[in-house]
Amino acid sequence: MSLETVFTVAGGLVLGFLGGLAAWVFMPKRLKSQYFVTRWRELQNFCKDKTTWPKAIADADKLLDRALKKRKFKGKTMGERLVSAQRSFTDNDGVWYAHNLAKKALADNNIRLKESDVKEALMCFRDALRDIGALPDGKSSSKAKRQA
Repeated sequence: MSLETVFTVAGGLVLGFLGGLAAWVFMPKRLKSQYFVTRWRELQNFCKDKTTWPKAIADADKLLDRALKKRKFKGKTMGERLVSAQRSFTDNDGVWYAHNLAKKALADNNIRLKESDVKEALMCFRDALRDIGALPDGKSSSKAKRQA
């Protein structure tokens, strides 16, 4: 085998390794849904009392932001990450509504939220988390229940 062939093969192996490494580092990560399911259930406990509704909304917003970061959507702020992920969401306007409600809840400790607004925001956060793979899709379990 000639020296030129050895260098060509070695160079190809190095480039292949570096390409695989880059793909592994920069590809969106698969989310560990158990973590997000556990956190989602914890924040649902805040829905029992009106005084903790703002915390439920704020925690849901933080949970979505964490999922966006894990999936490596670009942006320095959550707003920028939401723009990067907008094509992933089935209801982009709903996600923005929920995010803005969370910002208001964080800014004003004495905010009074309507039950309907809290429910809508939490459903939008849940759907967004499902859309990006942080929460399992609830449709499969409901289909299984209907078939049984």
